[in-house]
Amino acid sequence: MAGITLYYVRHGQTDWNAELRFQGRQDIPLNQLGRAQAHDNGRRLAKLLGKAEGIPFVTSPLGRACETMEIIRAEMGLDPEDYRIDDRLIEASYGTFEGLTLPQMKEQFPDIHRQRKQARWAFQPPKGESHAMVLERILVWLDTLETDTLVCGHGVVGRVLRQHFLDIDPDEAAAYPFPQDKVFIWQPGREEQV
Repeated sequence: MAGITLYYVRHGQTDWNAELRFQGRQDIPLNQLGRAQAHDNGRRLAKLLGKAEGIPFVTSPLGRACETMEIIRAEMGLDPEDYRIDDRLIEASYGTFEGLTLPQMKEQFPDIHRQRKQARWAFQPPKGESHAMVLERILVWLDTLETDTLVCGHGVVGRVLRQHFLDIDPDEAAAYPFPQDKVFIWQPGREEQV
C-alpha cells in the first residue's frame, strides 16, 4: 500500500441520515439531496482525475453506495456500471440499534448511550461492530491495493480509514461528522478535501 493515494467519497444522503437514524447494514436508498451530492462529487472527481485512467473504482455492496458510484462515474463520462464491489467495505453493523434514531437510542438505552459517548472507538453496539472491529477488516482490504484507488463507502468506514491514514486519536476520529458532499484524498500522514 506504500505510496498509494486513496480517493474516498461517502455515499450521498438518505432519508435515514437526515433523520439521524442508525442505518448500518440496512439498504436505504439515496434521497434527492443524496443524488445531488453524488452528482457534485462526480463533477469534482472529473475535474481532479479526468477519466481516471488506471484507477480502479470500488464500492460497498449496499445500494446507496452503488448508486452514488454510478452517478459519479456517469458525471466523469465513464460507464456507470464498470466498478467492483467489495463486501469488506460494507458499513459497520449497528446491531440492535439499526432503525432507531439517535434520540430514541438515548431515551431507550441511556447507559449504553453514555458508554458510546465516553469511548466512541471501542464502543460496540449490541450485536454490532465497533470502529476498531471495522478497521480490522478494512486493513485487510487496504493490504490488497496495488495502485491509487477510488472508493465509495460509508461514514464509519471513512472514519476508520481517516484515522489510519492520519494516525489521529481514535475517539476523535470516531466522532468526526463525516460529510457526504466532499471528496477525500488520503496518503499516509496527509489529507486533502475537495
